[in-house]
Amino acid sequence: MRRLAIGLSAALFALLLLAVLMLSLAVEGQPSVPRRDAVSTADVDRAVALVRANDPRRQPTGQLRSLTLSERDADLLLLHSARRWLGAHTRVRLQPGRLTLQGSFAAPRGRWLNVELVLRQTAAAPEVERLRVGRLPLPGALALPLLRAYAARHGLPPDAMLAARWIERVAVGEGVVALTYRIDPDTVPRLRAALVAPEEQQRLRAYQQRLAQWTHAAPGQAASVAELLPPLFALAAERSAAGGPAAAENQAALLTLAFYANQRPLGMLVPAARHWPQPKPGVVTLRQRQDTALHFLVSAVIAAEEGTPLADAVGLWKELDDARRGGSGFSFNDLAADRAGTRFGERAVREPLRLQQRIAAGIGDADLLPEVGDLPEHLPEHEFIARFGGVGGAGYKRLLATIESRLQAMPIFQ
Repeated sequence: MRRLAIGLSAALFALLLLAVLMLSLAVEGQPSVPRRDAVSTADVDRAVALVRANDPRRQPTGQLRSLTLSERDADLLLLHSARRWLGAHTRVRLQPGRLTLQGSFAAPRGRWLNVELVLRQTAAAPEVERLRVGRLPLPGALALPLLRAYAARHGLPPDAMLAARWIERVAVGEGVVALTYRIDPDTVPRLRAALVAPEEQQRLRAYQQRLAQWTHAAPGQAASVAELLPPLFALAAERSAAGGPAAAENQAALLTLAFYANQRPLGMLVPAARHWPQPKPGVVTLRQRQDTALHFLVSAVIAAEEGTPLADAVGLWKELDDARRGGSGFSFNDLAADRAGTRFGERAVREPLRLQQRIAAGIGDADLLPEVGDLPEHLPEHEFIARFGGVGGAGYKRLLATIESRLQAMPIFQ
């Protein structure tokens, strides 16, 4: 018995030692993929074109389709998806017949799990050629189970990776990847429901219910962002004090209000929301303008969800698109609202409790957006270029500096 006990102890010690060794090889002190925030208006332009051309809601189900992505497009798509849902920084490399994915996942005590996954092209779906975590090589068969486990731990339901089942073939060239896919009839509603985790759906329901209560009690059909934010952020403060994640509460409040201001039902994002209490229809304004409110809120949501660079790029892209395509023209007025919303969304996640207290106490329009009525707007592309030199021109930079100085002077952004 003594020999058996000694043998079991030795085996247990060996297993423990092996586990410690594997952990030391897997966990590293620095991320192999640094945080990257550079997003240009050209990136947004390509993304919008890709979405319009491949919107699954407009495609016949069961039909074989193809999609070609540049390395830059694939890299940004993975980067923002991984950061949004997995809290990871990623990078994509495309070479003939091979697709390399690198990711850095935050571990406890300031450590990092640096993952490298190499996929080899086959006649159908790619196969895992190599999987490495830090300096630790692992069997390729572990890649998908590990990803699913990590995603589930971060609240992402299994159906969120349903889109991978659409893909029938992947062809990888130098700096380009071509996907051949087929959409099932039930894929879109299942994917839409899966992309919002159950706890996030519950948060959104709470804010929609508060918004419904407020709008049904309000006397008129129009309300300012400055009127609507305090009741929602008061609820965010209550839920945060009860243990809810403050940044997530602020994100849900902003998203709920952005959908309402755009006169779109939350059911577009969460099918179950069709059965929740519904706000009374109305117009949302900021400094007496509906378009200004929309610019502010959409930029705030993007900044709170993804970060400042993407929100700035999307806002600037919208103005350039208006100037190019005969819309309302380039507007420094709208650009100022975009920048103000971006700053607001950034603080909603970086200083969530402080912002909750500030907004819940009551605000006015001037607390959210400085005076912008003197800024040029409705500029066609040729006039925008002639007067201000286009994006990056001297005149553009001067006005952008004016906008930033006005925002910097506002107490809420200090």
